[in-house]
Amino acid sequence: MLFVFLYDMNNGLLMIKGLRNSLAQLVRYGLIGLTVNLSGYLIFLLVTYLGMGPKLSMTLLYLAGASAGFWGNRNWTFRDKGSFLGPGLKYLGAHAFGYLLNLTILLVFVDGLHYSYRLMQIVAIFVVAGFLFVAFKYFVFVRPGKAQEIRQ
Repeated sequence: MLFVFLYDMNNGLLMIKGLRNSLAQLVRYGLIGLTVNLSGYLIFLLVTYLGMGPKLSMTLLYLAGASAGFWGNRNWTFRDKGSFLGPGLKYLGAHAFGYLLNLTILLVFVDGLHYSYRLMQIVAIFVVAGFLFVAFKYFVFVRPGKAQEIRQ
């Protein structure tokens, strides 16, 4: 049904191709995210078990995970071959928002509502991942010619 709807629109074949490309990017993003976040979460559990606070642990692991994710997402997910500086700065900006979103979830649900930090960090991983995929696809790794294509 979705393919029929997209095909009936102007440039229907381009829309279907764009949908396939987006799904492929989402799968690659998910694989990178699963690898980075699963290893990060296991380290999070270990360091909090050893006595480090949840917010400090999240902060340090967020920085490490974001760094690893940049290379994987730039080179494999979005196959960006352009300049390093522009996307790098946008990536930092997107992750600044992602970090604040993660921190807000912990502050509200762990500190304020007394939910388990273990559970809320898992929730935060998925919320932030969804936000970041959209930010990366439409803001960070968009080539100048692609921005025009998106608007059409």
